[in-house]
Amino acid sequence: VQLVESGGGLVQPGGSLRLSCAASGFTFSSYAMSWYRQAPGKERELVASINSAGGRTNYADSMKGRFTISRDNAKNTVYLQMNSLKPEDTAMYFCNTRMYRLDYWGQGTQVTVSS
Repeated sequence: VQLVESGGGLVQPGGSLRLSCAASGFTFSSYAMSWYRQAPGKERELVASINSAGGRTNYADSMKGRFTISRDNAKNTVYLQMNSLKPEDTAMYFCNTRMYRLDYWGQGTQVTVSS
């Protein structure tokens, strides 16, 4: 299982970023996918998740209305569109999937929201 995130960077408050996570080594279309984030000194928290077919999504309350998770099963990729970014969104963002009760993680992509 390999998960490779990309798309992070430095953005001003109110700006947008689109994160991507390219998956390989497993049958991507059979598994739910999630995005998590971890800020310095804080625990890793769930940002959003999407079911295997892409028809059902779930968001943390603080991300609802600003973030959108989506997936393209033909490309084995999951996305996180982040709008109206705030300084408190600054964190390392990780792609995740769980299979057979094991969690798999990517290396993360840094998102910094600052003026």
